[in-house]
Amino acid sequence: MSKARATLTCLIGLAALPPIAGCVVGPQYHRPPLPRSQAYSPTPLPRSTASAPGVAGAAQSFDTAQAISAQWWTLFRSPALDALIKRAFAANPTIAAAVASLEQAQESVYAQQGLFYPTVQVSYQAERTKLSGNTATSSAPGPQGNGASIVPSGPAQPVTYNFHTAQLTVGYVPDVFGANRRQVESLQAQADAAHYQLDAAYVTLASNVVAAALQEASTRAQINAVRTIIRANRRALEILRRQLQLGYAARLDVAQQQLALAQAQALLPPLERQLAQTRDLIRALAGNAPDRDVPQTFTLDSLHLPRRLPLSLPSQLIEQRPDVLAAEEQVRAASAQVGVAVANRLPQFSLTGALGGQATRITQMFWNSGTFWSVLGNASQPLFDAGTLKHRQKAAERALAQAAAQYRSTVLTAFQNVADCLHALYSDADALQTAVAVEKAARSTLEVSRQQYRAGYTNYLSVLTAQAAYQQAVIARVQAQAARLGDTAALFQALGGGW
Repeated sequence: MSKARATLTCLIGLAALPPIAGCVVGPQYHRPPLPRSQAYSPTPLPRSTASAPGVAGAAQSFDTAQAISAQWWTLFRSPALDALIKRAFAANPTIAAAVASLEQAQESVYAQQGLFYPTVQVSYQAERTKLSGNTATSSAPGPQGNGASIVPSGPAQPVTYNFHTAQLTVGYVPDVFGANRRQVESLQAQADAAHYQLDAAYVTLASNVVAAALQEASTRAQINAVRTIIRANRRALEILRRQLQLGYAARLDVAQQQLALAQAQALLPPLERQLAQTRDLIRALAGNAPDRDVPQTFTLDSLHLPRRLPLSLPSQLIEQRPDVLAAEEQVRAASAQVGVAVANRLPQFSLTGALGGQATRITQMFWNSGTFWSVLGNASQPLFDAGTLKHRQKAAERALAQAAAQYRSTVLTAFQNVADCLHALYSDADALQTAVAVEKAARSTLEVSRQQYRAGYTNYLSVLTAQAAYQQAVIARVQAQAARLGDTAALFQALGGGW
């Protein structure tokens, strides 16, 4: 076998080498220690919430064995809400951005994995050269002149020629101390974090859509309540004006009723503005421009309060909340970067091989006289760098400590979110029960006040006072109903949304 063939065989074998397995320096990943938690409150919480008649008034119970549905919003039993969330998932740009971020992170992993293997390059160079006659002769230098001979041999003539070079180069950097494996580990952790961030984007978007739908339903209910109050005040004003004409009412009563009507009417514009802005938000969440409406509209009557809610234990929560999982992957990435920094302080190795041919004619490049080859091995070890690599390792270790602290903070925030939602649900149930009772009492007081006024036992000021109390009771009841629905959705989001 010729030397050229033997060298080509060696280069092909080098290119086919699998990644050389060596030691992997740096710390092995371990989940940072977390505070022990078995529940979301120092004292046991009640098994169920209070109940009240009417919309969103059912008692809610919690089940630690129940799994969270990935489509948790379907528990509100609203086809319009289901359709709107499906539309938002398909058209909202935040999802597209999260998907692109995940794909970018995964491509970075693939790119880094390519460094496990040799690189193979082919090059070709064509050259046309003219050498001066003073350097082109076999005897140096040639006779000087400008076409005039001063010696019998004559002046030196320029030489013009072509030269072709083709070369195959194979380079390989063995991952002896695992620097590349740690870098791949770090990038893969970042890709996993991007995956969890995509899950979080879906959960957040669904929660925002549900919150906007509930805001619309609550605002519509409040607008209806205010309009009913305005109609009642107008009817009362008409009655008082007729009574004034007949001499059964005083001008002060009429003036006070006009004031009550104006105060009720003043409640309407802010609510109408809030409804318009909520619809703007819904269109934006669905990926629509402001002039492209969505067909779905929402009222409190169209939404049903889930009665049985899943409640993951704290130990389960850290395994299912996307932001917690993403924070843990950031710790894993930082841990791997410490290994990269350690490996960079150790000896570096590389192998390079080249095989090619050179000739003045293309057809002669790979004749025995034109072929060439080389094999180069290189090893280097930093001896003095003014502490650069050492301090980069320390910086990586501090980054790991920071990521671990941020992970613990994210876990504590997750526990707090769930605890806050639970306390809000119990409180909201009590608040709605109270609001319904207050509304019932305010309605009875208003009816009695009107009867007493018609019978002449009291003045109209008592009627206006009772009427104002009833107005506030109606609005408070509507807000309490919306709060129960909203905090139920917030609990699903705090638990991780089932993704």
